[in-house]
Amino acid sequence: MLKSLSLQSFRSYKKSDFDFDGKTTLIVGVNTSGKTNLIEAIFLLSRGKSFRTDKDPQMIQYEKDLARLRGKTDEESLEVVLTTGDIQGKRTPFKKFMVNGVSKRRLDFTGFLPTVLFSPEDLELIIGSPSLRRRFLNDVLEQSDRDYRLALISFEKGIRQRNALLDRAKDTGRRNEEQFEYWDRIVIDNGAVLTQKRQEYIEYLNKEPKEILDFEIEYDKSVISEERLYQYRDAELGAGVTLVGPHRDDFIVYLKNSKDRHDIKHFGSRGQQRLAILQLKLLELLYLEKVLDRKPTLLLDDVFSELDTGHIDLILGIKNFDQAIITTTHEEFVGKKFLKDMSVIKLGK
Repeated sequence: MLKSLSLQSFRSYKKSDFDFDGKTTLIVGVNTSGKTNLIEAIFLLSRGKSFRTDKDPQMIQYEKDLARLRGKTDEESLEVVLTTGDIQGKRTPFKKFMVNGVSKRRLDFTGFLPTVLFSPEDLELIIGSPSLRRRFLNDVLEQSDRDYRLALISFEKGIRQRNALLDRAKDTGRRNEEQFEYWDRIVIDNGAVLTQKRQEYIEYLNKEPKEILDFEIEYDKSVISEERLYQYRDAELGAGVTLVGPHRDDFIVYLKNSKDRHDIKHFGSRGQQRLAILQLKLLELLYLEKVLDRKPTLLLDDVFSELDTGHIDLILGIKNFDQAIITTTHEEFVGKKFLKDMSVIKLGK
């Protein structure tokens, strides 16, 4: 459980401290008051990365060289330092992680504060682009499996390098086979780990009982192997990018009934699609609790304005979390029966 949070020069926060007293904290503020910045800071302490940007310096306050985030849990003191890469003319790492004052790699920093994030973008999980569904898989598996984190880091680096080689080969019309051989091995070996562990997680999702909506997931995996890379060799040279592998994965959610199943993306109602997303998030909470042997913190970022009262009550009725930190523009979105058990933090403009 996150007990306190301290922010310095992070986004809109020059210097701010927050205490989280109860099981559920409601953060209320108008748009632009810093609600999502606060959730992003907690996510950063949890995962070692942002859910909003890949460029770390963007999280540092304007005209500052450094941002510092500190969080205290029941057992650990977590710290992330962000820099622009240059402080007073001296080159510095863009990001530094510490647990109880000891430096860690991101690989070993993730997992001390397990979280499940539910943001407005997640409401597009069913109908949005495949990248959203891949992110959903990565979010849970990165936290619960160190081997997955390591394989994902290596695979993504391999794809970047391989794509650079393909882009160069596209321009010159020549392939450096020795260089391709090295990076092909990297993406094949690590891609196999990602595919296997994603398959296992989807099998878990299919086997678990579903309280909100019954569905079945089909893993549309893009297997990467020597044979498939050779099969797409000419096409990749023309495109200048790697065309097969887990970075092209997707999954399909099928609504189940007594006789048949239907792709909920195309044949489900908007209400059914949102119920499926709520069910996926609940299963994510349950999975992390099962694997890590502790309940995660639930982060709800301004989703109530997008949901009806019934869906809001479903979310607030979830019990499988250690702590919930919720942002909203209006307290009225939360029913009185739930509000009485919440700590409330009000943000200014």
